[in-house]
Amino acid sequence: MSQFKTVTPSSLDRDAFVAAFADIYEHSPWVAEKAFDLGQLSELDVIENLHQRMSDILLSADHDSQLALINAHPDLAGKAAVQGQLTEASTNEQAGAGIHQCTAEEFARFTELNDAYKAKFKFPFIMAVKGSNRHQILAAFETRIHNSAEAEFKEALAQINLIALFRLLQL
Repeated sequence: MSQFKTVTPSSLDRDAFVAAFADIYEHSPWVAEKAFDLGQLSELDVIENLHQRMSDILLSADHDSQLALINAHPDLAGKAAVQGQLTEASTNEQAGAGIHQCTAEEFARFTELNDAYKAKFKFPFIMAVKGSNRHQILAAFETRIHNSAEAEFKEALAQINLIALFRLLQL
């Protein structure tokens, strides 16, 4: 079990809790708000426990809320990344995977795959890129684009929950 290094969730009031955890789920502070509203327990001072609570909130949310959260995520190597418009966490995650080092051809392939994926699924490709490189990400993109819409929706939620865990482990 992992302890937070920079914050003690059970010691925070609602505003401070939401401020600390608002972007664990990309531009979706409602997850942190619901996590707090379920009760501030000392068990939440363990990263895995808070992550489980937040994951459960996402997975039990209605389809429209889940879809909105999926759509809050930026394209990998997309315009927002190129223009510096990502959240700090997304910027660091994409940089850690070496996406900023893509060749012109790799950026073109990311753009092509992003466009094809969104045309097919109506939401962006989501992948927890920590520990991956741009070649592995492109390979996953090329594999997953052949999945069913239902399978990809579930995979997007699973990847979002994994991203959230990685983000919590940084705190």
